[in-house]
Amino acid sequence: MKKLMIVLIGLMLISSLVACNSSSTNVQTDSSKGSEEVKGKVVVGGKDFTEQQILSKIASIYLKENGYEVEEASNMGSTVVRSALENGQIDMYWEYTGTALVVFQKQQVETDPEAAYEKVKETDKANGLAWLNKANFNNTYAILMKQEKAEELGIHSISDLAKYMNEKPDELKFASNAEFYAREDGIKGLEKHYGFKFPAKNVVKMDSGLLYNALKDGQVDVSVGFATDGRIKGFNLVALEDDQLFFPAYNAAPVVRQEIIDKYPEVAELLNTIAGKLDTETMMELNYSVDVEHKEVSTVAREWLQQQGLVQ
Repeated sequence: MKKLMIVLIGLMLISSLVACNSSSTNVQTDSSKGSEEVKGKVVVGGKDFTEQQILSKIASIYLKENGYEVEEASNMGSTVVRSALENGQIDMYWEYTGTALVVFQKQQVETDPEAAYEKVKETDKANGLAWLNKANFNNTYAILMKQEKAEELGIHSISDLAKYMNEKPDELKFASNAEFYAREDGIKGLEKHYGFKFPAKNVVKMDSGLLYNALKDGQVDVSVGFATDGRIKGFNLVALEDDQLFFPAYNAAPVVRQEIIDKYPEVAELLNTIAGKLDTETMMELNYSVDVEHKEVSTVAREWLQQQGLVQ
């Protein structure tokens, strides 16, 4: 009952988010073609961190430029945005294969990107959800340290970290967001897989957006992060090698209600075009532009689309 109430409250909030984040319904058109009618309406959802905000904005701008009325509902948690898609309150969002596989479909962790993608794509057909082409970047979890600190302690892999923690269990502080702390493919599974444990008193839970700064400023020694985050480069951090292959593949792909694809087949073509142009280096640069250079998400999204020749 408690879980049901949480989901219901989350879904009620989505309606407010949609209203608050609605884009203008005026469709931008090529003046040489004259006025064009709106092709249809698409509600684009997104999660509550930078990469998701960028991906959602790219999709929103591109769909709008191609004649669709777009509403945006962003900054949602994983469970809430998934529920919104299943319940038809949003029409699409970018999801990660590992999240869908482990959290929503309750399947075993899959480290092979192609295998993970094919599994989630096939399973979600029964839910009326279409996985479009996956992008060529894997935003899996990463265990991060300051490069200087890692070199000083001789820690280059998660196995090295496990060995160090078993020898000196109280020395290092670890920063985690709430989701990674709670998930089975998060800290609990990591500790079990590599055979070590961070003492509870040495685990500092904080918002995802604060993790990198806490590590950079020396408030913690180790932190969870995301492999494509631009702050890894910007803050001189290093991702420890996942040498025992614990973390699942987390390739992003547009996930769209099949009803929308059937109604507007062009939507799939447009979103697949975007996915085909994104890779790890590109995603890191886009994240870097927002998180380190402090550019507006909408500016970064539009500039990238312009660079790709997708919008003017």
